Amino acid sequence: MPRSEQERANVALVEGLYRDVLIAQDPSRVDDYIAEDYIQHSALAPPGREALKDWLRHIRIESPDAEQTVHRLVADDDMVVAHVHVRRWPGDRGLAVMDMYRIEGGRIAEHWEAIQDVPEHSLNPTSMF
Repeated sequence: MPRSEQERANVALVEGLYRDVLIAQDPSRVDDYIAEDYIQHSALAPPGREALKDWLRHIRIESPDAEQTVHRLVADDDMVVAHVHVRRWPGDRGLAVMDMYRIEGGRIAEHWEAIQDVPEHSLNPTSMF
């Protein structure tokens, strides 16, 4: 089923978030993508937009060589799910991440995530990506 115009806009917003904020590790661009009353559901992150900015500043220092590869984006109405490979440093096998975003008023209003280590040896020969 083709994406609606709104779903295409939501995917473009999430693509921009990765490109301009998360991959670039740029806290100055957070307000361009994240709603002022942003709700964070991750158990690994404090709530709010300012906390995201603080985390990005920390990551720029702790993991300046971190890389994120977005493998797919799935849209359904006001939700976008991103399937992402995160590598925290060179040589890191990384993390398989599913980020889910709810979009409202042209900004990301909520975020959920599921994270799994990419194992050195897998029982399944199929790639996680």
